[in-house]
Amino acid sequence: MTSQQPREQVSVRFFTMLCCCAMVLAVLAFSRASAQSTFPEPTDQITRQLMQRLRALSADSMEGRRAGSEGSRRARRWIVSELQAIGASPVGRAFEYPVRLSPRSGTDTVGANIVARIPGRTPGGATIVVSAHYDHLGVREGQVYNGADDDASGCVALLALAERLRRSPITHDVLLVFFDAEEAGMFGSRAFVAAPPVALSNLAVNLSLDMIARQDGQALWVSGTSHYPALRPVATRAMRGAGLSVRFGHDEKFAKPGDDWTNSSDHAAFHAKGIPFLYLGVEDHADYHKPGDDADKVDPTFFRAAVDFVEALLRELDGWVGTQRTGTR
Repeated sequence: MTSQQPREQVSVRFFTMLCCCAMVLAVLAFSRASAQSTFPEPTDQITRQLMQRLRALSADSMEGRRAGSEGSRRARRWIVSELQAIGASPVGRAFEYPVRLSPRSGTDTVGANIVARIPGRTPGGATIVVSAHYDHLGVREGQVYNGADDDASGCVALLALAERLRRSPITHDVLLVFFDAEEAGMFGSRAFVAAPPVALSNLAVNLSLDMIARQDGQALWVSGTSHYPALRPVATRAMRGAGLSVRFGHDEKFAKPGDDWTNSSDHAAFHAKGIPFLYLGVEDHADYHKPGDDADKVDPTFFRAAVDFVEALLRELDGWVGTQRTGTR
């Protein structure tokens, strides 16, 4: 453009350039939005509440819930407030049990497990532990690792179970345990089995939930039956009417590295004590241990079906525990 061009021509070209820039920005914004998986907002209240809780626990304000951080303490307060609103009770005077953490820069050296008790119809004696871990990876290089699937999803499922069991209890007592510091080395679950709030001999089985919300692999996996074959028919019965694909595996002794989940999460601490376990989880997805593990990547329909299956499996395990204790078959 030269200084001899008419002012009107300059204005028209400048306006055209602005329009082109605006169009380019709009296309880029649309491309970014399209790159994310989006799902319709659920219409039923149960699924809406699951998603509301998932968004709350995996929000940026929780700062990735790194063990020992302020975000972790904030998440812990939120979980306890939800349990109190539901009407769940602690085992003793408080929901929180201290957990010693390894020293790390910017964090406390003491965290806490959260333990709630839902009494069965015949309280005392055999107890089923249903667990998930509420910690995640925190903030790294300015990016928040929200851990919606890993493992806010399991924690939200525990809250849903608390509500359902309060309305319709099973025979045996249930401990709902939100473990701390799984990502740092399963410090929470190891502390729990070392000093459980009830007698170790009363812990009949652990149902461990870690990453149950992402539908990327189109299936929820049940692991542990190769170690405890008697639990396979229990899980098979729970699969009847399940609204999602459920598969067995990832627990074979000679699986290739990464495929054996026997020691991959908090159920490992129970297994080491000879306590039977079933582990539920999805296979690793593109956002595993990345800042993109957000609630907007979760299919509400899949998540609701996973939570419903967890409840069905828990009720089947309740019957199995009864047969183990009475010696019947």
